[in-house]
Amino acid sequence: MQRPPLFESDGFIYWKNRFETYVKSKDLDLWHVITDGDFPPIQFNPETKKDEIVSFHKQNDDLKKKLAKNNEAKMVIYNALPRKEYERIFMCQTAKEIWDTLLITHQGNNQVKANKIDLLVQQYEQFMIPEEESIDNAFAKFNTIITSLKALDEGFSSKNCVRKFLRALHPKWRAKVTAIEESKNLTTLSLDELIGNLKVYEEVIKKDSETVKSKREQSRSIALKARKESSDEDSSTSDSEDEEYAMAVRNFKKFFKRQGRFVRQPYEEKKSSERNKDDKNRKNERKCFKCGDPNHLIGECPKQLKYQNQRAFVGGS
Repeated sequence: MQRPPLFESDGFIYWKNRFETYVKSKDLDLWHVITDGDFPPIQFNPETKKDEIVSFHKQNDDLKKKLAKNNEAKMVIYNALPRKEYERIFMCQTAKEIWDTLLITHQGNNQVKANKIDLLVQQYEQFMIPEEESIDNAFAKFNTIITSLKALDEGFSSKNCVRKFLRALHPKWRAKVTAIEESKNLTTLSLDELIGNLKVYEEVIKKDSETVKSKREQSRSIALKARKESSDEDSSTSDSEDEEYAMAVRNFKKFFKRQGRFVRQPYEEKKSSERNKDDKNRKNERKCFKCGDPNHLIGECPKQLKYQNQRAFVGGS
């Protein structure tokens, strides 16, 4: 409380509001000196019945105490500024000159101020709250806009802010918005009261969604468990069927091995044996066309030679 809030160039509006509050809490005359200028060394002259500028030696104690506030105001600003900012304003003679220099440097002149106001008003009008965003985060963003406008001497009424925040809510809040509009008087409803009401409803929505989610996960786990059990039964059934099939094949092979018929020959050996068998069968079927003797062919037949000799003899004779 003895030292004013330290200057922040990045958050000038925030520092400006804190500094103003600090000075007013100390002495309202100090804030008057900072915004309106120094108290002049004027004293009422009873002889002329007019306010006149008097020298230091002719000033009474009340005037001296009042003039001392001029330096107190400058000292308050000096204590809040770092060295870099002090170099900007050390040529200023009064507290008002120092304050105006800081405002122009970090807040801009009237044209820059008007541009900032236009930008903030546009953000205010286009402000919308997404479905997933919480009420606290949305209110923090909305409050930043309206406080920045207020710091630039441009603000909206409380009724306007309440209606704007209700319009910015996602359609999932439509039922709650309708209930608030029917049960509350929006002209007297404060923004803080509205935020508290919405946060209570947000907790109810969150709890309901968690309940629905837990039931959905529970049903999903039951379905997965049932599917797993059915797949285990199918796999056990298929395994038992495979075992029965393998056992039947083994018994089938044993049966034919006992009978001596389940001897598989290679393809080449089987083919050659069949060829030999066919040749043998053909040899058994061949006979001499002259005499019918299976032991020789017609070219080796002795009767054929005898027949040829007889023909030669007859021809010769």
